[in-house]
Amino acid sequence: MLTILGFAMIATFLVLIMMKKMSPIAALVLIPALFCVFVGKGAHLGDYVIDGVSSLAPTAAMLMFAIVYFGVMIDVGLFDPIVRAILKFCKADPMRVVVGTALLAAIVSLDGDGSTTFMITVSAMYPLYKRLKMSLVVMTGVAAMANGVMNTLPWGGPTARAATALKVDATDIFVPMIPALAVGLVAVVVLAYVLGLRERRRVGTLTLDEALVREPEPEPETETVLVGAGAGAGAVSGGSGARSGAAGGAAGGSGEAADGDAGTDGASDDGFQGLDPNRPTLRPRLYWFNALLTVALLTAMIMELLPIPVLFLLGAALALTVNFPHIPDQKARIAAHADNVLNVSGMVFAAAVFTGVLTGTGMVDHMANWLVDTIPDGMGPQMGLVTGLLSLPLTYFMSNDGFYFGVLPVLAEAGQAHGVSTLEIARASIVGQPLHMSSPLVPAVYVLVGMAKVEFGDHTRFVVKWAVLTSLVILAAGILFGII
Repeated sequence: MLTILGFAMIATFLVLIMMKKMSPIAALVLIPALFCVFVGKGAHLGDYVIDGVSSLAPTAAMLMFAIVYFGVMIDVGLFDPIVRAILKFCKADPMRVVVGTALLAAIVSLDGDGSTTFMITVSAMYPLYKRLKMSLVVMTGVAAMANGVMNTLPWGGPTARAATALKVDATDIFVPMIPALAVGLVAVVVLAYVLGLRERRRVGTLTLDEALVREPEPEPETETVLVGAGAGAGAVSGGSGARSGAAGGAAGGSGEAADGDAGTDGASDDGFQGLDPNRPTLRPRLYWFNALLTVALLTAMIMELLPIPVLFLLGAALALTVNFPHIPDQKARIAAHADNVLNVSGMVFAAAVFTGVLTGTGMVDHMANWLVDTIPDGMGPQMGLVTGLLSLPLTYFMSNDGFYFGVLPVLAEAGQAHGVSTLEIARASIVGQPLHMSSPLVPAVYVLVGMAKVEFGDHTRFVVKWAVLTSLVILAAGILFGII
C-alpha cells in the first residue's frame, strides 16, 4: 500500500504542476500532507516536516546568501565582460546562443555546485535570450542537462556518495567513466545545436548591432508587477537597481516561450539589464577585487575549507561591505534581491515537507524495495544495465542521499551475487544525473527556473525527454566501452 501511495503522491504532484493547477510551493506542501493523512500517519506530520526542514536548512541558507552574493556581483558588473564575450561569439545567432549556454554551464559546473552554475549561466545568458525572443525553457533545459553530466565530478556529490555507500575509491568510479561522460557532454552539445537550429528557424538571426540596439525605455510605473507563482518572483534590474517581474514559460514541448514583460519599476530595459553601462551599482574600480573574491570563494568551496553556507554568508557580507560601504545602499541591494531569495528559500522549505513525508512514512523505502524486487532473476548478470536504468527514475523521485545510501547497496549486493563487480554498479549509478538535476527534490533547479522566470511545469515538460535521452546515451557509451 505504501508503495502505491508513494507513486501516487509523486504522480499527483507532477501532474498538477505540469498542468499548472497548483503552484510548486503549494503542491510541495499540500499534496504530501494529504497523503500523510491517507497513510494514517497524520499525527506525525509535524515530526516529518521538522525532520525534512532540519535536513534542508543548510541548503536553504546556502542558497539565500549565494543569491545575495551573486546578485551583488551582477550589480557591480563582474559578469558583464562574460556577457559581452558570449555576445561576440554568438553573433546574435540563436543556434550559437544555445550551444554557448551548454558550454558555459559545463565550464562553470567545474566548481561542483549546481546553484552557483545556474546563477552564473542565467545571469550571463538571460539578457540575450530575452532580446532575441528565444525560448527560456531551452536555456533552462540545456543548462540543467550540462550541469547534470558535470555533476558526476568526484566533488560534485553523487560519485562521492556512491563511493562512500559502497566503500570504494571515488577515483576508481569516476576516471574510467570519463569517456562515457564525455560522450554524454557531446550529446548535450549536439542537442543544443539541434535546439538552436530550431530556435533560429523560429525567431530568425539578427546582426550583433541589431541585437545590441536598446528598445525605447518604458514609462516609470509606481508599482512593480509580479507574475508567475513559483516561477521566480522577480529578477534584479541592472539599470537602476529596481526589480521587474516577467512570466517566462513555454508552450508545451514546442519550446516556444511566453516571454511577456509584466512591468518595470524604473527606467531600465529587462532585455539587456546586465549590459547597461550607466547603472549606478557598477563598481569598475573594484572589478579585480570582486573577481579575486569570487575565485577565492569557489576555491574554498571546492577545497571544503568551510561549510558552503558559511562561505557564502561570509562572501555576501564582505561583498556588500566593500562594494556598498553605506548602509542604505546595502539595504537597497538586499531588497533588490529579496524576491529571488524568498522564492527560492520558500521552495526549498516546501520541498522539505515533500521529502520529510516521503521518507518519514516509509514510502520511499517501500518504493525502492518494490523496484528491486521486480528485477527478474535472469537479469542478475546484467545488474550494471539494470542499475543504470533504475538510476533514472530513482534519482528523479528520490534524493541522492536516499538512492545512494538506501538503494545502491541493495543493488550492489544483488550484482555481486551474479558476479557483477561493485565498481560497475557504482559507475552505472551515476548515469541518471542529467535527469536528476531537474528533479523537484533538487533545490538548485528552483534557482534555475526562478532566475530565468520559467514555470517549473514548463521546464519539466520540456527537459525530461531530453534528459532521459542524454542519460541513456551515457549508459550506452559505458556499456559499449566496457566500463559498465
